Parts: sequence; structure tokens; C-alpha cells
Amino acid sequence: MTEHIIFEIGGARVFSERSGEGETVVFLHAGVADRRMWRDQMAAFSGRYETVAYDRRGFGKTVTEDEPFSHVQDLRAVLDQLGRSTASLVGCSQGGRIALDFALAYPERVRKLVLIATAISGAPPPETIPAEIEERLIELDEADTAGDLKRLNELEARLWLDGPTSVTGRVKGELRDLFLDMNGIALRLPELTQEIEPVSAYERLAEVQIPVLVIWGALDFPHLRERCQHLVEKIPAAEGAEIPDTAHLPNLEQPEIVNRLLADFLENKSR
Repeated sequence: MTEHIIFEIGGARVFSERSGEGETVVFLHAGVADRRMWRDQMAAFSGRYETVAYDRRGFGKTVTEDEPFSHVQDLRAVLDQLGRSTASLVGCSQGGRIALDFALAYPERVRKLVLIATAISGAPPPETIPAEIEERLIELDEADTAGDLKRLNELEARLWLDGPTSVTGRVKGELRDLFLDMNGIALRLPELTQEIEPVSAYERLAEVQIPVLVIWGALDFPHLRERCQHLVEKIPAAEGAEIPDTAHLPNLEQPEIVNRLLADFLENKSR
């Protein structure tokens, strides 16, 4: 049974879903989505774990004042209000960045870490961008400047759901509708201007001593695939998996493959 919980954190009312019993697994969504991107994982793992997913400030059903805040401290507050001293964290894209930052700030509170198509705080920008991708990014900037949110949402679906070099509409139907709804909400919500930036994680990867699983899609941005491979090389207890025929949101596109990887990683007590 899914329970809806509102976490009161400063001037924010953070909307969350919780299911199941056992060790806690917190799912942290991408910056083009909300908690609903984890629906298949919540359903698959709530029989063995306590699963939690929440909408960060600026996403989904969470409402907040525009005040100074830290995503890392919001995550800490979620765990504290749940009464959980430790959890495993599963984060995608920006959610992965937050999970990694949290693991560096509070290593004693993270059992295992799963980073999917993750961002990394402090990572250098890509040295080069392929011309085909550059053209699509220019279109994105033009739609953003014009305030055309419908066009902006469609272009972001092309980049993040289809993949930056894939045919537009590669991912169709219900998954595309879900993406456009999740990202459309985020685009319409008021901008938050006072996020407290975390300390760079890029130079501190060797400090991560817990087991880490890194997953990325073969159709994602080249520099993001390279960053994921960099994590596998630099984090001592990291392992990696590339998912074919998927872009930036592998758990949405290929839930069965990702769930198998998650189950093996989370349930293997030797890790």
C-alpha cells in the first residue's frame, strides 16, 4: 500500500510516496521528471524494502517558498523525519548528483549508492559538442528565450527521452506522455533562485568507500556517458553497466533490465 507523506522542511511542503517495509531505499528523480519516474521501481521493490520517492523543490506536487535551501539538507531532513539513520540511495541525473553529494557529506548514513545517468557537482563542461547536438541545443535555447514552454518541453523530450542524436519520437505513447507531463509541471513552476551549491564532488570521488553501481544509456549525451565511466574508474568500490537502446532515463525505458541490476546490487550482501 502506498502512503503519501508531506515533509515540512523550512518553507517547503515536500510531497512523497512511501511503500513497503524493511531496509530503506530512497529514489531521487531527474531534473526533467518527478517522483513518478520511479513507479516501476517502487512497485518492484516495495515487497522487500521500504521504498521512498519524493518531489524535490521545483517539481511535481511539492510547494515551496523561494528561500535559501540545499537539496542535500532536504534529503537529510526527509530521512530524519522518517526516523531512518541510514538508507540506500538511487538517483538519476540531478538526483544522482544529490545522492553522491549526500554520500560525501554523510557517509555514515548511506549503505549503497546507485547513480543512473548521473550529473556530478563540479564536473568540467564538455570540451566539444558534436555539431548535430549543438544544433538541437540552439533550438532549445531559442524556445527558452521566447518563453515557448510547449516547444521547450517537446525539445527536452527529444534530447533527454529520445536521446540527443536519436530520431525525434523514438520513445512514444504513454512514456512520452508521462515525460511531457512531469517536465511540463517543472517548466511551469516558479523558478527557485536561492539554491545553496554543494561542494564539488568531482575531485573527491576516491573518498566514496561504499558500494556504488553506475548505470547509463548508450544513447545519452556523449559527455554524460564519459562521466559515468569516469565514476567507475575513480570510485574504489564502483561497478558500471551500459544499457543499450536507451537514453537518459533508463529505468523508464528499460525497467526490467534496470530492476534486475538493482536487485542484484542491493541484495548482494558481499558488496
